[in-house]
Amino acid sequence: MLDHEEVIRLYGPWRDRTPPDAAKLLRDYPGRWWIAGGWAIDAFVGSFREHGDLDLGIPREEAGGFAAFVSSELDVWAAAGSLTPILPGRDSRIPGECGNLWLRAGGAEPWEFDVLLESVRGGTWHHKRAPHVTKPLAECLWTREGISYLAPEIQLVLKAKHVRPKDTLDLQRCLPHLDGARRSWLETIVRQEHPRHPWLPLLTPSVRRSLNERPLS
Repeated sequence: MLDHEEVIRLYGPWRDRTPPDAAKLLRDYPGRWWIAGGWAIDAFVGSFREHGDLDLGIPREEAGGFAAFVSSELDVWAAAGSLTPILPGRDSRIPGECGNLWLRAGGAEPWEFDVLLESVRGGTWHHKRAPHVTKPLAECLWTREGISYLAPEIQLVLKAKHVRPKDTLDLQRCLPHLDGARRSWLETIVRQEHPRHPWLPLLTPSVRRSLNERPLS
């Protein structure tokens, strides 16, 4: 898995974007979308850390309609091991192995948004790496000021596969704010899917209590 600096070196820089920028781009979009990644954690905990890009999430089944909508303003590239342009009016199918859509205004411009294609069947979200892990999509999202965000326990489960320092920081920021149901679900899924995960000591009740009693710096 490439780190952000290596992605920039190989594929070019990302423009600084915020959730309101995404809301402006998608104000008339009829499909489902939400803010994911570290920005979703920021919104939940009410604090900010540095971000390399802005991640959006959409149902994979709606990727074609999404690409058609945004292509009036931005070029759409399928990220599936390599980058392939999705050209309107030509062969605009999204490759089945594609996990992300990258958007930018043109080849000389920075990338604007990284769009994550999530498995949503009807109204149910399925973990793309562990399809047996499911939740109603309505329980996976929450809204602030008209913008939908991925719930923190869902985002942390997605981050658990490839743990980076910023992911552990996001876990530590979230733990004091998670209610019992969210914490229990997160611990159960991490323990089930990653029995030796380095987060498990942090997810035990005794450690959670100590984090809840410790003020955030």
